[in-house]
Amino acid sequence: MSRLGERFPAADLPHIRLGQSPTPVRRLEHLDLRSEVWVKDEAGFGNGGWGGNKVRKLEWIIPEAHRRGKDTLFTVGGIGTHWGLAAALYGREHGLRVVLGLVDQPIDDHVRGQLDRLASSGAEMYRCRTVGRLRIAAPWILARHARRGRLPYYLPAGGSSPIGSLGYVETALEIAEQVKAGEMPEPATLVTAVGSGGTAAGLALGLRLAGLRTRVLGIVVNDSFRLDAVTVTRLANRTASLLRDRGADVGTVVGPHDLDTTSAWMGDTYGAATTAGLESLELAAEREELDLEPVYTAKAMAAVRGLDGSLAGPVLFLQTHGPRSAP
Repeated sequence: MSRLGERFPAADLPHIRLGQSPTPVRRLEHLDLRSEVWVKDEAGFGNGGWGGNKVRKLEWIIPEAHRRGKDTLFTVGGIGTHWGLAAALYGREHGLRVVLGLVDQPIDDHVRGQLDRLASSGAEMYRCRTVGRLRIAAPWILARHARRGRLPYYLPAGGSSPIGSLGYVETALEIAEQVKAGEMPEPATLVTAVGSGGTAAGLALGLRLAGLRTRVLGIVVNDSFRLDAVTVTRLANRTASLLRDRGADVGTVVGPHDLDTTSAWMGDTYGAATTAGLESLELAAEREELDLEPVYTAKAMAAVRGLDGSLAGPVLFLQTHGPRSAP
């Protein structure tokens, strides 16, 4: 049973297990930081295919699709989307067809490799130059893939719906268990990359439910839509409303004191590598055996290093990248 299911046994919260938890935590010892920095490494979360934080969301999204009687998922992302690949692989394993609307982004070796994996994932893909063009095409794509009068189950980028955000409510409860067990101190600040908001929103809500005082700092890496603290807080509270609607006794409300976001480390645009990010990626790999990628986690690590000494500590860095090979 999920941790949320144990906490709210009477609630209607369908869940499937796609990865092994808890994921490990350890202190980062070799980055020459003044702050006490820990990492929670989500890289290995996933039973196969592609790991990382996207799989946490799919543990709730896939059973919700079945609950709604859907046999097709339609979701969107950049041409280097890890979310789209995870949805395609795990959706296929659980009887769901997956359709992807993809938007162009700067291309490097990382994105080329991801495009190859997407091409062999079994998903049907539609590629657009801009977010605006994808929005125009989306109704046609949905209609084209309707089956027996039912439209596909639409999911926003990153799976960052209230249902998807439950994956990181669950993870926050897991963090609280690790703190209680003495595996790490209670973080004052939790730093995570923010590409669509669901991970940060779920964490902010889950940390409050768990009784931790940890504040979430989201490092925004996507300029396609608003990801300020107000927007992410709104998603966190929509997730709380979902829990209440499903029968969970949740009185928690996430407010401005619970999270903040900054786009100072994003660079020119979504997908564009930064000098600070690439330096952090190389340093983490060399000194900490931590496998980051340039679009999300390297920029979040650059923020940890750049803000060192000004962040309230201890600091917990969430490693959300799942570097696993896709079939």
